[in-house]
Amino acid sequence: MASIQYYNLSQKRGDLIVIRRVTFRLYPKPAALKNLLYARRLHKDLYNAGIANRKTQYERFGRSVNYLEQQNSLPAFKQVWPEYKELGSHTLQATLKRVDLAYQSFLKGLRGKPKFKSIRHYSGWTYPDIAGWKVHSTGDNGYLELRDLKVSIQMRGKARTWGTPTTCTIVYRNGKWYASITVECTPVRETGDGVIGVDFGVYHAIAMSDGTIIDSPKFLAKTQSKIRKASKQKRRKRAPNFKKKVKGSKRWKKATRKVGKLHTKVANQRQDWVHKVASQIVSSNSMVATEKLNLKGMTRKAKKGSKRKRQKTGLNRSMLDVGIGKLTDAINYKLQEAGGFLVKVPTLTVKPSQTCPNCHHQKKKDLSERIHKCSQCGYECDRDVAASLVMVSYALGTSAFNRGSEISTSVPQETGGWKQIWEKKRQKPTVQCNNGG
Repeated sequence: MASIQYYNLSQKRGDLIVIRRVTFRLYPKPAALKNLLYARRLHKDLYNAGIANRKTQYERFGRSVNYLEQQNSLPAFKQVWPEYKELGSHTLQATLKRVDLAYQSFLKGLRGKPKFKSIRHYSGWTYPDIAGWKVHSTGDNGYLELRDLKVSIQMRGKARTWGTPTTCTIVYRNGKWYASITVECTPVRETGDGVIGVDFGVYHAIAMSDGTIIDSPKFLAKTQSKIRKASKQKRRKRAPNFKKKVKGSKRWKKATRKVGKLHTKVANQRQDWVHKVASQIVSSNSMVATEKLNLKGMTRKAKKGSKRKRQKTGLNRSMLDVGIGKLTDAINYKLQEAGGFLVKVPTLTVKPSQTCPNCHHQKKKDLSERIHKCSQCGYECDRDVAASLVMVSYALGTSAFNRGSEISTSVPQETGGWKQIWEKKRQKPTVQCNNGG
């Protein structure tokens, strides 16, 4: 089935218009496969050329190169490298935009310094608009036409809601080809009028205020032994070393694909579980209350010199195996589609795990205490269920006019996108002449 990811929403003519990303599996024939591999290598070389240009200009001449300057140099670039004339201009601009986004994220401290990429680590390219490609489908299988490569590829997958295609990204991963297509659509999702609190954890993956408890599926833990065995076999093979100009052996490549296949299976299992659980919660409840967690801080590695480094590593792995962040995002966008909303309870202020849901008496508990038993009123229930009941009480006591500030998820820092680029007028390169001799 096609994987669906929510992007954003806007109000247009009274209907809820959202942008979804639907991923289809591609099945190219030998001739089309040759063209796809060739185009992927050209885009990889262009990406590295963009990084080399920025690096050289800054280190040798002390000047910064922006996206518009590199975009305007594409016509001259294609005169020197005529093989790029076969590719669509917008796809080449999207590859240079990927370079610009990498540098903008680096300058804002969101990621490391951009590096040159080998063909092994370069996934694919993007069609940023409707030019150069066309999808022949109504959301259930179909064909993808790439006009610049002159190929038509069969694709398989099914979208829950189909609409107007806007962009397309060709992705190569673990020996398989995918088409990640964004569509503008009007989703239809039914929900009930219930209110429920949801507590995430490691001992219980999900504990709800109605007493429902869902244990962690532990997809990574169940596959960890196979991953370790495959990784050990991979380490015994001859790995590539670019400094010593040593190529990786065929057995090393085969072992790498095996490890990647296991990780992909775990990720697909977790994603499927997340969407099923989120749909189950939203189908009966129009308001969901959960904790406002700092997952990045909670899963940060142990400090240097810590005596419990192995325990912290295991805890981080268990938390990430549940997929709390993905599950929260899935519940949030499904609620928005159904007309509901998500209330995020401030953990440091409310302290759900230390508060009694009956009398609101607070008492610090150790992690080993799995049963909540209030010393004031004698109320007793599961610790995680009690925390979810506290979150429901907080959500119902919050004014509906103030919920808007609490339902929004964290907004990523702006790094500049196509909308900002298109708003700017195309700048022509200028030549400065020194007439002073």
